[in-house]
Amino acid sequence: MVKRTHGYRYKSRKLLRKKPRERGLSGLSRLLYEYKPGDRVVIDIDPTFVENAPHRRYQGKVGVVIGTRGRAYVIETYLGDKKKILVVTPEHLKPHQGGS
Repeated sequence: MVKRTHGYRYKSRKLLRKKPRERGLSGLSRLLYEYKPGDRVVIDIDPTFVENAPHRRYQGKVGVVIGTRGRAYVIETYLGDKKKILVVTPEHLKPHQGGS
């Protein structure tokens, strides 16, 4: 028997898929939105951009912008009680709409 592989997008068929009417590129407003350090953002993975997408375990997580790195943003989020630092491009971010 051959050992089954568990790749980067393993078990993400439903999670990293667009609905038929959402297919294609996202709007420009999502890419042009400027985040400042201290802003709260939601990590919403856009399956159109595969190369620089964060891992699927961070889908839907809320984080805080702590800086920039080139075109990407450095996000601090928690996974359980562990603090994680992610470098995420704007295609995979949305402004957080909830309360503080």
